[in-house]
Amino acid sequence: MGLIRNWRRRRLLQHNPLAAESWQALCAAVPLLACLSAAERERLRELATIFLAEKTLLGVQGHTLEEEHRQLLAALAVLPILALDSDWYEGFLEVIVYPDEFIPRHEVEDEQGLVHVRHIPLSGESWSHGPVILSWVDVEASMALDGYNVVIHEFAHKLDMLNGDANGMPPLHRDMRPADWTTAFRAAFEQLNFELEAGRETLIDPYAAEDPAEFFAVLSEVFFERPGDVQRGYPAVYEQLRTFYRQDPAARMQAVYGGS
Repeated sequence: MGLIRNWRRRRLLQHNPLAAESWQALCAAVPLLACLSAAERERLRELATIFLAEKTLLGVQGHTLEEEHRQLLAALAVLPILALDSDWYEGFLEVIVYPDEFIPRHEVEDEQGLVHVRHIPLSGESWSHGPVILSWVDVEASMALDGYNVVIHEFAHKLDMLNGDANGMPPLHRDMRPADWTTAFRAAFEQLNFELEAGRETLIDPYAAEDPAEFFAVLSEVFFERPGDVQRGYPAVYEQLRTFYRQDPAARMQAVYGGS
């Protein structure tokens, strides 16, 4: 099946790639993509082409996804796997897009066995073996280099879930040591919680302190959007993310923007 899938992808890229002109315009308009090299933009175009062919992007509650919206969403979604490959996004088929925040129904069982129903507005959600759900308003808000990127956040959860429930540790490459990852992330997670308990302003969104899975997802957002912040505040975590994603956004942005 892998051989057939790869053959289909090669044919797709040969005969039906995303149009180069519109793709270059998109990359130039999005600061996060504008700092990519020509080779990286071309690689991103290939991954986005495959993503749009293999995933169903579905607008709901009256939201219509125009072609330029589909391309933007795909570009942001595949940026984390720019140096990996499309197989990292196996296991789900749909990306559901609401026009604004959505309110899912979640049932939570407490320590006494009582089930509570929660209705909390969300900007994004990832289901294990299920869809990625996004708010389009928040996708559009992910255009600035401010550390917030709901698309990267939710697709980081998808990577985290590849080896089971989201726990803050995606499947690591063979040249990575799980102990190094755990040490770096645990220390940074404890540092964030200490800062919050002390009432200090934190470098990243306090939501990252929710649990290790959210910590990884938030750090992934900031790693791509404001990599210098991660490099200065959590250098050991930056090194682990650089090795995992096989990208060095701090060096990339320094070369283009003179900082991050």
